[in-house]
Parts: sequence; C-alpha cells; structure tokens
Amino acid sequence: MSDDNKHNILYFEGSSVRKLYENMETWQHENRKRFLSTSIQKDGDKFCCIALTNPSEVVVVCGKFEHQAFVTDGCLSVKKY
Repeated sequence: MSDDNKHNILYFEGSSVRKLYENMETWQHENRKRFLSTSIQKDGDKFCCIALTNPSEVVVVCGKFEHQAFVTDGCLSVKKY
C-alpha cells in the first residue's frame, strides 16, 4: 500500500492466532505504523483481522495573524517570539 493517509483499513489472516500476530507484526515493522484498533474473528479454519491504522495526515494552513505558521514559496515557517 502506498503512503496514502486516506486509506487506513487493513485485512490480515493467518492459520493460527500466532501466525496472524506474525503477519501483523511484520506489516508494522515494514510500514512503521501503529494500529489504532483491531477486530479479530475466526472465519472457517482461519483467524482474520480488520485493523485501522492511526492516520498521520496533517493540514497546514497559512495564518493571517502574527503568531501563526505561514507558507512562503512552498516552505513552512514558524517565527519564534
């Protein structure tokens, strides 16, 4: 999955709870993201998980007042006072 913060739902499965855990842990290490919540259920002979990742989307707005961040030529600036 690309680093698109608009998609934060994932599906994992494993033949055992241990295998499911290993799959989820591997994904976390490879993607360096945390899970916000998980739901694990048995589906037939597999264990399945729907997981939500913690979105890291940040919106920067250009401030109109003196003590706000501002953007100039594509660069974010913050003045210390």
